[in-house]
Amino acid sequence: MITSILILLALGVPAGILYTRKNPQFGGRPSSEDLGRYSRSPQWKDGVFRNQSLTTMDVSLWSMPGLLKEFLTGRNKRQPPEPLHVERLDADQFQYGKDKFIWYGHSTVLFRVSGKNILVDPMFGPDASPIGPFRTPRFSKNSLDLIDDLPQLDLILLTHDHYDHLDYASIQKLKDKTNEFWVALGLKRHLVKWGVPKDQIKEFDWWEESQFGALRIVFTPSRHFSGRGPFDRSKSLWGGWVILSENRKVYWSGDGGYDSHFSEIGAKYGPFDWGFMECGQYNEKWHQIHMYPEEAVLASQEALVKTSVPVHWGAFSLALHDWTDPIARFSREASEKKLTGCYPRLGQTVTFGEEPSESWWEL
Repeated sequence: MITSILILLALGVPAGILYTRKNPQFGGRPSSEDLGRYSRSPQWKDGVFRNQSLTTMDVSLWSMPGLLKEFLTGRNKRQPPEPLHVERLDADQFQYGKDKFIWYGHSTVLFRVSGKNILVDPMFGPDASPIGPFRTPRFSKNSLDLIDDLPQLDLILLTHDHYDHLDYASIQKLKDKTNEFWVALGLKRHLVKWGVPKDQIKEFDWWEESQFGALRIVFTPSRHFSGRGPFDRSKSLWGGWVILSENRKVYWSGDGGYDSHFSEIGAKYGPFDWGFMECGQYNEKWHQIHMYPEEAVLASQEALVKTSVPVHWGAFSLALHDWTDPIARFSREASEKKLTGCYPRLGQTVTFGEEPSESWWEL
């Protein structure tokens, strides 16, 4: 028995390494130069990036069979009964008028702020598990075609390198729509591997900021992790974004569990007109890296968000809860705590001051 296991390992490990190096989905491996650069970050310790607080997940090799069984059963309630419709964009119309945004499901949002078109975490792909034996199909069809509707982009912002936020197929279609990628420290190697010119990519550590025209943009902490394969866990950073203009303040929480950084960000940069708060794909086993909806409401209040938009739901089933559980719980808690919530349909253009709040998911 032991001999058989050793033989399988001897054959499987080299094959796995070769697969990760040849498949473009995994992105780029950190070079020695990259690792030297990462090591100068205050967030780098013992060869990986770390959260501000001790962060763990209650998932082990022994718990995986039971967890997998749960994922493979009861799937009907974890996805809508029919594909979700995404409204198509009139790019010319989007260019005019007040500040606005469009949510495309999960954590993909297109902004128009101070005359700039900014796209965050452009995951338009059909599958959030493109390398796994078990797929995570999108709730909407032909989503990559939505990229064809987008106007020319001034900037793409990336929070971290997980597959449900950084998508290979989407980047291939977006490379010619922008000349600027601002990304979490460590993500540059993936984009370069995929053909994005180095001089179009700017990396950020937590609390680093830069001016973009009339906009001041800051990369902020979150409580999460990173990695696209078995050999690069937490070898790139994760976080959120703050976008500040003379007339508008926007907070993008990024993925992550509840922690003290929300009140810190609110104190430094708030109050915010819009806050896009992670709300979905949670479970008690990984509670420290994904907030419950009630915590997303609390985080909104601590970050001094005036109007909160729950994201990280509406496109994929990456946890065991029903697909409407995040928004139902968030909207109920927001109402009880007197927080203004904004609940757009997929692809709906939302103009500042005209934020929708109808419970469309119940229809």
